[in-house]
Amino acid sequence: MTTTDTNESTNLSQQKPRLSFWQIWNVSFGFLGVQFGFALQNANASRILSDLGADLHSLSLFWLVAPIMGLLIQPIVGSASDRTWNKFGRRNPYILAGGIAAAIGMLLMPNSAAFTTFMVPLFFGAMMLAIMDASFNLAFQPFRALVSDMVPAEQRNVGYSIQSFLINIGAVFGSILPFVLTNVIGLENTASAGSVAPSVIWAFYIGYLEPKNMLPAQMAWRH
Repeated sequence: MTTTDTNESTNLSQQKPRLSFWQIWNVSFGFLGVQFGFALQNANASRILSDLGADLHSLSLFWLVAPIMGLLIQPIVGSASDRTWNKFGRRNPYILAGGIAAAIGMLLMPNSAAFTTFMVPLFFGAMMLAIMDASFNLAFQPFRALVSDMVPAEQRNVGYSIQSFLINIGAVFGSILPFVLTNVIGLENTASAGSVAPSVIWAFYIGYLEPKNMLPAQMAWRH
């Protein structure tokens, strides 16, 4: 980081205006989308992979993807976003890229069986799992930095409280969604071998829309 960037960062820190509750809410709102995606993936990815033919005794190997992606991506993205200053903002490029990649992964993973012409469905599903994990981590780290970037020190407790609230709300909704689609909406919750249950497919379709909730409030801040 150059001396100019350092001085600019220091000036921004010194000039942080006091924010309203809803401004802090908007800064933190992306956590709802990220955690919704994490919860939906955690609750259903094993089922999807087993429906596509994964050996139940080997499913734990697929879940090595999540900690590996977090270990690799969060430090790299966190460091890179600290040094990014351009017309799109400081954190925005990473949040935007993560949101787009997450939406693609959420749309394609439950439809892995449709890609049998190109590759084995199980391999395609595992690849989408890796993409989703990478994208969630890509967006998550810049979101964590937004409170310290944009919220005055005396309001950070409020910011972190809102973050925690939204994370938990996202986790609850993401985890319970297939149950709601099955027991309230009436979608089928079983599937033949090599396919995915409609309730899970539609839960991921809703999840496809959810990462987009990360973007508008954040992009408006140009940070």
